Amino acid sequence: MYLIGEQPPYAHTWVNHLQALPARLLAGLEPSGPSLALEAGTDICAQLAPDCVYLLESGMLQLRLNDRALFHLQEGDLVQLDAASTALKLKLQCDAPIHLRPYDRQAVFAHVAGNEHLALVVEYLNGQALLLADAITRLKQPEYRSNNGFKRVAPGEMLIRQGDDADHVFIITEGHAEAFVDGQKVGDVPKDEIFGAMAVFTDEKRSATVVASSACTVMVIPKEQFLGLTQTNPRIAHSLIESMAKKIDSLNRQLTRQEESGR
Repeated sequence: MYLIGEQPPYAHTWVNHLQALPARLLAGLEPSGPSLALEAGTDICAQLAPDCVYLLESGMLQLRLNDRALFHLQEGDLVQLDAASTALKLKLQCDAPIHLRPYDRQAVFAHVAGNEHLALVVEYLNGQALLLADAITRLKQPEYRSNNGFKRVAPGEMLIRQGDDADHVFIITEGHAEAFVDGQKVGDVPKDEIFGAMAVFTDEKRSATVVASSACTVMVIPKEQFLGLTQTNPRIAHSLIESMAKKIDSLNRQLTRQEESGR
């Protein structure tokens, strides 16, 4: 197994350790048939028997999920040891010829049951899971870099400028801000309120300027990520609708007071 992306030294050491486990696990067990030779570009999953576990004898496999590469399997790795690849619809891809040696799945588990080999299976699967978990915590995906996360804002600093493109949605986690339209204050933005979302939904320019009235910590969420969250999390959508309703009610009351005072 070889993780895609930069790996720390301890990951290389652990990968080398895991590579030695399958040979020990299968020691004394006869293959269930001749090695399977597959050419580059083959639909590998379609060629694998569901009742077999395979030892990768030569070549390299790339495991992909939703068209994103997760890791490579190298010579000495096991394929289809667990059922995750079927349940998650993982895709196996090879860019060069490979050879896979088949072992009957039931025979493999009968071989490991009740002796020291069972511990090897657990160690192998847990080792792979730990490596993947470590990789997830270390790797930053492009959509979450630099333009996303928490930002510290000083009093008087502008968060949104009227007329700008709407690329992000904001939530103040600490502090307070004020909204202005054409230089006139039109409202306050308190802690925990979602703001900047209206222009994101309508795909129009910012309708107001928002300025921090105190030191703030602001969560900055990219447009596409926020739209995805509203589709998959009804609580966020409900909170946003409630916030917008309050703003509209506040603006209506302000307009009513202005009309009454002008009479």
